[in-house]
Amino acid sequence: MSPRTPLRPPAPGFTLIEMSVVLVVIALIIGAVSVGRDVYRSAVAERIGSEFVQGWMIAYDRYVQQVGVVPGDDMGDPTGEVNGAAADELLCGDPLRDAMLVRGIALPQGRAERQETRYVYQDSRGNPQQLEVCFLNVGEWAEPGPGTTYVNRRRNVMRLTGMTPELANQLDTRIDGRVNARAGRMRQQGLHTQAAAGSGAPDAGRWTLNDLDTYGGGTSVDGQVAVMAGYIRMNQ
Repeated sequence: MSPRTPLRPPAPGFTLIEMSVVLVVIALIIGAVSVGRDVYRSAVAERIGSEFVQGWMIAYDRYVQQVGVVPGDDMGDPTGEVNGAAADELLCGDPLRDAMLVRGIALPQGRAERQETRYVYQDSRGNPQQLEVCFLNVGEWAEPGPGTTYVNRRRNVMRLTGMTPELANQLDTRIDGRVNARAGRMRQQGLHTQAAAGSGAPDAGRWTLNDLDTYGGGTSVDGQVAVMAGYIRMNQ
């Protein structure tokens, strides 16, 4: 008879406790990455708000203080309106930049030299987006009137284009203390005349898009995030 083959010890495996620990560690890592990404985007939005958007608001106010009229207005016959009562006529790009620099107004750092009116950032999917600032006078800006009514008045505003929904909400919160696309100092373009509309609805104050919306319409988690335009009412 041949000698009996010795029994091999059973192959080691994972116990349920060990597998549970591994899954918990993986979940913690994923959670930490997600939180880190959110913190990074919040920090980017804070930098855009404090350095670029607030920087242009300060430049506008300094222009008014030093020149005595708003940008683009006629010093000999001032109207108090950007571009001298030409409603909805934009003051952007080089004309805006030159109007500031000729009066010695320091400009915030933008995308690059000679592109101070633009700012490049990444959306929540890592795709590049470009924010641009302009000034104009809008003919209709909804403000509280007698009783419960609202009236539209002409107001000078700063227009921001190229905002992702996430950035728009963060800037709105920074400027107004809360998110409301129809009311406050910062509003979504197109809703700035509708402060009273739908005030009782749960979503009355929401911006019309979110970060699932993509260029060309539809929703996706892969494509470039759709962008919006907003207005910030200026003090003068």
